[in-house]
Order: sequence, then C-alpha cells, then structure tokens
Amino acid sequence: MLRSLRFRLPALFVLGFVIAGVVATLIAVRFFQSYTRTHAAAELRAESAGIVRLYEQQAGVGRISLRNLELPLGGDRVYWVPAVPGASLLAGQLPELPRSAVPFAKLGDSEPPTFDLHVSSGSYLGVGQIVQISGIPVGALVVAKPDAALRSRWVELAWELALAFGIGIPIAVALVIYFSHRIVRPLEALTAAADEVALGHYKIELPERTGGSEVERLAARFDEMTARLAESETLSRNFLMSVSHELRTPLTAIRGHVAALREGVLEDEQSRGRSLEVIAEEALRLERLVGDVLDLAKLDARRFTLLREEVDMRALCERAYANFAEEARVRGIEYDLELGEGAVLVTDGDRVLQIVSNLIANALRWTPEGGRVDLGLNAENGEVTVAVADTGPGIEPDGRERIFRPFWSGDGGGTGLGLTIARELALALGGRLELDSEPGLGSRFVLVLPVKTPGA
Repeated sequence: MLRSLRFRLPALFVLGFVIAGVVATLIAVRFFQSYTRTHAAAELRAESAGIVRLYEQQAGVGRISLRNLELPLGGDRVYWVPAVPGASLLAGQLPELPRSAVPFAKLGDSEPPTFDLHVSSGSYLGVGQIVQISGIPVGALVVAKPDAALRSRWVELAWELALAFGIGIPIAVALVIYFSHRIVRPLEALTAAADEVALGHYKIELPERTGGSEVERLAARFDEMTARLAESETLSRNFLMSVSHELRTPLTAIRGHVAALREGVLEDEQSRGRSLEVIAEEALRLERLVGDVLDLAKLDARRFTLLREEVDMRALCERAYANFAEEARVRGIEYDLELGEGAVLVTDGDRVLQIVSNLIANALRWTPEGGRVDLGLNAENGEVTVAVADTGPGIEPDGRERIFRPFWSGDGGGTGLGLTIARELALALGGRLELDSEPGLGSRFVLVLPVKTPGA
C-alpha cells in the first residue's frame, strides 16, 4: 500500500504543500518582523523628536515640569539619560538610565539609531534624541517600546497563517486525492493491461480517453504496441506454418525419390535420372528457403556484407528475365523485356539480381494465366530504375506497407520474405523500392539505384 502510486502521489503533493506552507510562513513572519521593527523605529523616532522639541521649547529658568506636557505616550516608556551623571533636569519625574545603557555618542546623528534596551522591567526597542538648552547638550530622552508589544504582532500573524493553512491543507488534500485518483486509475488500468499482454492476451480494454493527456498518448502507443505484438505473433505463427510446409514439401519429395532409388523401384536409367533431377531441384528449393531466412536475419542484425564491383545493368536484367521465361511460357503469361538507357554501376551485382528476381517471382505468382508481366530498365537524373509491372489483383492502400513485413503473405502461401528482403537490400545498396498499385489493375514495383561510375 505504502509503495503504491495511489498513496505516494498524494503523499508527495501534500508533503510539498506542507513544506511550501512552512517556508512561506517563515518568510512571511520574518518579513513581518522586519517590517514591524522598522515601522516601530520610525514611530519612536518621530515620538522622541516631538518630545524633545516640546522640552526644548519650555526650557527656561528652573526645572521643566512634565505635568505641563501633554504627550500621547500610550504604552511606550520614556527615560532620561543625563549628560553628566547625577545632574537631573527633570527632578526625578522620569526614570533615569546611565549613559552606558545607550549608544549616547550616536544619539545626535541625523537619524538616531535603534538599540535594544534591557532594564529591570523588561526588554525594549529604544530610540534616543539629544536635548539641548541654549545649544548645550544636557542629556537625552529615550523612548522605548516593549518587545512584547512587537512580538505580539507577528505572533498574531503566525496564528492567522496557521489558521489559513489549517483550512487550506484539508482542501488541498481532498483535491490532490481526487486528481491523483484520476491520474492513477488509467495507469492502473494500463498496468493490468500490460499484465494481460505479458500472459499473451492481446484483446484487452484500455483506460478511457482523458482529453489529450500524456496518459492518453501512452494508452494510444500501448494500443499500437499491442496490435503490433498481436500481428507479430500471428506472422510468427504463419511463418512457422509456412516454413514447415515449405520444408515438408521438398523433404517429402526427396525422401520419396531416395526411397525409390534405394529399393530399386526405378529400374531404367531415364527414371533414375529424372528422380535425381527432382532431388536436386528440391534441395535447391530448400537452400533458397534457408538462404532467405539467413539473409533476413543478417539484414536485421546489420551484419550484411556487400561487394563493390562493376555491374552492367542491361546484362543483369537480361539474365533475370531469362531465369523466369520458361515459367511464364508454361503458364501462358505474356512476358516482355524493355531495355531503355542502361548504365554500369559500382554495386553488388548478386544482390541487385536477387532483388529483381524476387520482384519478378512475386509478379508471376500474383498474375493469373493469360496475364502480363513487364520488366523494364531505364536511367535518368543520375538514377537507374528497374521496373516490374504485372496485371495481378493489385494491392489495397492499407496493405501497401504490410506486404513488406516479414512472414506476411497475402494468400497464406510462401514464406512472405521475398519483398521484405528486396526492400531491405535496396536500402542497403543506397537505393529504394517504390510501389504503385491500383486494386483490380495490377501493381508496379520500381527499384531505384543511384548511378556511381567506376572508381567513384
């Protein structure tokens, strides 16, 4: 419970709020203390200056009578500090302080300083003014305010702030719990969904949308990830089924012919020769299948080695065309070769031939009998293009990216690696593979390679 986000998130917010409140209170009290002391000092200076003016105005022959002065002293205390010890101008009407109790030398400054005054009756904040009669300093009047009066002001402020925080904290806690619950609830739902995905269950319900928040974006990415995982598992399952079928078919044929040869069922030389040809063809078919899987693994691991050699693209296209001419003739497919501008490239010829062969094989596979497959070569704008067009069923827009994924096959046959390897090889050679297709009218794959002259 204490480790859960549902508890830790509100606790963190409340702790932050409390710390901020305490810091704000301390700063406010400290500031108010400074303000109160400054304000009290200004009042004391004005009050002491007024008293001194009154005393000096009434000064004359004889003693000054405090009873003749109407002074609004309030709770402040007034002390007399004689210039000469024992010389009391006020005849005991005011309590006297020794000169050592106050900074007497600084009391004549234009702005007399404040000082802490400690007497038997308590602690005070004091301000003094020099009293002069006929231009001669005779002493000083000190007006002092009790520290308790100053302290009561900021203590009252502290209590008011404490009351405000006492009311505000429960409200803040309630709001934090409410909003943290709204944040944590979809995260808990995502956690539960992740647990289901970890168990292999991809059909899950995601948390409700929350108005474009980070949690909603996380949920959207999680949904995409789940869909990809489900598709990947489906593709892997299909791949295993396809590879098993592709492996089983030639192996069954090989085993059957080997058994016939071993048991002597095939007596004439011509039958034995035909069986050996079938065994060789099926073994080559197995080799191609294993080679495709290894090529894909190398491309994914970026451990694919490419050769650099001069390649005549016209001769390469003629070779690729010839490899499939017999299959096209047998199936009654119109099969044409159009060679435009050619070029000699510095690239890996075997891999380029593999790409073109995969494209032609894919086109023949999807083109019905009586259809048409065209192979074309052209060079312009510093690029060589090899185009393979067919009159097959075409590809829907939402499937044009899917067909390049490994192990995906539109009809469930084959391994679904041909186009994947073709595109990855095109990228590895510095080119690209483009697709233009319209459902019902066929597809056109274009291999685009940059022209690099020998020695470049």
